Amino acid sequence: MRQSLTRIGFAALAAGGLLTVAACSGGAPADDNASGVTVEFWQNQFSEEDNAWYKEAVAAFNDSQDEITVKLTVVPGDAWDQKLKAAQAAGNAPDMYTMNYSSVPMKARNEQIAPITEYIDAEAWADLDPRFLEAVTVEDEQYAYPLLFEPSALLFYRTDLFEAAGLDPATPPQTWDELLDAGAALKEADPDVVPFQLAQTAVELSWSTWGAQFGTAGHLPISDDWSESLAADPAYQPLFEFYRDLYADGILAKQPLSGYGDAAPLGEGKLAMMANGSWGISLLLNDYLDMIEKLAIAPMPTVDGDATRATSTLGGWTIGVDARSEHVEEAAAAISFMLAEDTAIPKDYFVKTKFTKLSPRTSLAAELAEDPGVSINPFYDVLVGSTETAILEPTYDWQVSLAFGTALEKAMRGDDIAAAMDEADATITKLIGDLGLPEQLQ
Repeated sequence: MRQSLTRIGFAALAAGGLLTVAACSGGAPADDNASGVTVEFWQNQFSEEDNAWYKEAVAAFNDSQDEITVKLTVVPGDAWDQKLKAAQAAGNAPDMYTMNYSSVPMKARNEQIAPITEYIDAEAWADLDPRFLEAVTVEDEQYAYPLLFEPSALLFYRTDLFEAAGLDPATPPQTWDELLDAGAALKEADPDVVPFQLAQTAVELSWSTWGAQFGTAGHLPISDDWSESLAADPAYQPLFEFYRDLYADGILAKQPLSGYGDAAPLGEGKLAMMANGSWGISLLLNDYLDMIEKLAIAPMPTVDGDATRATSTLGGWTIGVDARSEHVEEAAAAISFMLAEDTAIPKDYFVKTKFTKLSPRTSLAAELAEDPGVSINPFYDVLVGSTETAILEPTYDWQVSLAFGTALEKAMRGDDIAAAMDEADATITKLIGDLGLPEQLQ
């Protein structure tokens, strides 16, 4: 197995003439970096803290040697798909780019990204938590290296409002019925505060409920081999009823105060409870520090209080290399330097984001758990514990998820539950045939 460029040394490659090749597909013209290769790196636009880390990590790699220059471009999320597809169609896609876990397997199967197994040390792959090694592996090859993971659903709640409503903050709701009862008590105690908020639109319900879908029925709305729709399974009935009751009982606002990913209404004192991902902790620590002492966080309730049921997915970000890049090895060297070698470099990411994300590297996870700075996030232990029952994000076509999320929204707003489930089932069945979903796994 070949080692990364940063370990085998750049001089040997330069002697062989590799590093004198000008960047073409996805790269920059030769005169942009006359002494070596320029690698184009596109990064999704994240928080200020995230963006600062990417910029510094790229600069550190560039400063560590003089044969490869990584050129970083930050692309806003709303422009990402269009910009990347246009670049790929024109033959000038970036050499490397960020991608979430769920997109890696399909991009690999479609030969859109290149395998990078041989360019990163075996020890670095072995250092990954098996769940995340699996997430970037297709047919025994690795196609990306992960930076972070985080749970998609946690229960945030105001301890002061719980006390005012006669609820015990030390015993948050563990079942859906208990959450409904808590919401009713909070509504009665303070009508000016919305009792609860979670995803309420089809798109947000499509991905934020993956964990609850699996935890409720023991499977997702499509079979593991993607050959059969399971959306009409009666085991999903309680999930649909839960969303219906939340809305009908006025526990939710008729229109959400923000999108699912935005915890600002909680920080502003407009909500008593909120379902949100771990990124909500980061926002609150950065922008609403005064609210932290009034908050507690717990795992999301389950249908029956069984804490071993999944309630969340493990999302996160990786970096991979475009399949058409002429500089796969050089791009992989940059990825290795930033993510897979000295733990001090990726560790700085978790410090910058106030220990509100988790590392898929077992060695780094151990370092983070022992770091005194972790106390800046008072919810760190809950964050770690919530991942034990979480599942990886599914990798089937997004339209499958959207069909189920659309059915959930319809039921939430009062449509007949059985009809909504049957419609999702029919839509997914048609997608299986139209898209040839089982063949995509072969």
